[in-house]
Amino acid sequence: MHHHGYLWTGSKQRFDDEALRRPPHPDPPPADGKPELIQRHREVKAEFPVVDLPPLETAYWLIKPARLIRGTWEEPKEAAKWLGERLTEYAPRFTSEPHRDSTRLALLVNSSAERLGWGGDVSHGFYLERPSFLSLALVCCSPNRALPELDCPVR
Repeated sequence: MHHHGYLWTGSKQRFDDEALRRPPHPDPPPADGKPELIQRHREVKAEFPVVDLPPLETAYWLIKPARLIRGTWEEPKEAAKWLGERLTEYAPRFTSEPHRDSTRLALLVNSSAERLGWGGDVSHGFYLERPSFLSLALVCCSPNRALPELDCPVR
């Protein structure tokens, strides 16, 4: 087992486009259905696997292009260390002052290492100024506990 790290920042408006953050329904709309529904299903089916937006279910990062991976670690503590470094880097831009608290951030890092240690995924999100959003994720791979059928994106 190993862990992949993902980071996304962007406009809150783009982040809120949930249709592109969830996998398409496995059954397409009926051929005689509304043209706009058919078109939207095609769009989501084509774009979900390649769009850089964070998926609603953390494990689905694994179907995204490998170029979106920011790091890979064998040890949970090393992956959590990367998370801590990113939290420290972005904390001055968090819109919520309590989210900037160094003790709180250290607790997030420690709990992330524990969760990764038993095969869980980690996902955190923070509002930044402008309004922007930061998404950080650590995903267990080979296999993923939530979606074991997903292959490693770098193999």
